[in-house]
Amino acid sequence: MLEKSLGLMFFLKQPRNYDGGEMYIYLKITVDGVSKDVSIKRSWLPSRWNSKGNRAIGNKEDAKALNEFLDVMQNKAYDARKHLIDRGKVVTSLAIVELLSGINERKWMLLLLFEVHNKDLKKMIGKGVAKGTYTNFNTSYKHTCKFIKVIYKVDDINIRSLDLEFIKKLYNWYRTDLELNHNSALKNIANMKKIVLDCVDNGWLVGDPFAKFEMTREDVDTVYLDKEEIQRIASKNIQNERLSRVRDLFVFCCFTGLSFIDVKQLKRSEVTLAHNSELRIYKNRQKTGTPAAIPLLPIALLILKKYQDDATCLAKDMLLPVLSNQKYNSYLKEIADTCKVNKELTSKMARNSFATTVTLANNVPMETISKMMGHKSLKQTQHYAKVLAIKVTEDMVTLKKTLAKKKFIPDQKIMLG
Repeated sequence: MLEKSLGLMFFLKQPRNYDGGEMYIYLKITVDGVSKDVSIKRSWLPSRWNSKGNRAIGNKEDAKALNEFLDVMQNKAYDARKHLIDRGKVVTSLAIVELLSGINERKWMLLLLFEVHNKDLKKMIGKGVAKGTYTNFNTSYKHTCKFIKVIYKVDDINIRSLDLEFIKKLYNWYRTDLELNHNSALKNIANMKKIVLDCVDNGWLVGDPFAKFEMTREDVDTVYLDKEEIQRIASKNIQNERLSRVRDLFVFCCFTGLSFIDVKQLKRSEVTLAHNSELRIYKNRQKTGTPAAIPLLPIALLILKKYQDDATCLAKDMLLPVLSNQKYNSYLKEIADTCKVNKELTSKMARNSFATTVTLANNVPMETISKMMGHKSLKQTQHYAKVLAIKVTEDMVTLKKTLAKKKFIPDQKIMLG
């Protein structure tokens, strides 16, 4: 876009019914011969004004302060022109005036924009957006509302007020007042960052206030069950039907890698025959929309067969009798006690156990595990390899045997001298 000429001039303007005294200071903005005036919310005596230099006269502190303010306003006008050019927008005197005066400022309020974003997100549930994603953004919105109310004593804040200090205060508030861990705090801040970057893209905000804020997450230990623990849960004779069903669902997740919500939404049509005539599950993961292809292991098939004629499953077109997530996690605590597993059983742990104990520890290639879990990138799957120390030990034992067979070991007598 061609750079247009920009003229700036400060001048005094008489108020209505003027009878002496101070006049209002205005800034005349001229782009390619078209001018617009904007008030800078200041006034000054005509006797102390240089109409040729467009500045206050004298060396008194008030004159120096005013001239410094006028310099700032002038720089803001040039910044506004650059802002418009950088975003491919038409540079006009009116556009610069609007940026300087904050016309339509209401639409640039952080919480209002956050709320609009979430309403749009809600409409997309089931159409490429998971319900959990909407819930997470809505939770972050509520937290941000409370933070602004408590810390800044206002109902909303203009996005142009956002800076590094605001973000640091928000992070500290998450860590201290809400007692969230580092990663949870960053997750909430990342949701707000999405709103702010949308504003940058739309040209409502100049610069990214998050540019100097470190968003690196800490590595966390992945909790999973070992072979003996899975065996103990799967083979336990549980008489209580309610607990038995929850156990079956948990074990099914351990041997398929499906999340709770994916199992809950699993349909009969998603169990298909693969090219080798083996049954598999083929479905898009609810969280990411990424397709997952999972060959069914014997124990998973056994569990599906157990419930193929279940009245509840048939009535709801479900493959397994899934409870609410809250009840499911509550009953898992009972199962952990019953099976003497000293870990907090969760649906996430079942998925972790599939990735580590069931597949990776049994030499299933990383690429295959990634496909079965519906990961968007191999990097997500490689995370599990870091935590499986037993796999590293077993691999090294295998390597020692291989090297010994190939006589890839130097003569010890020579090595020891």
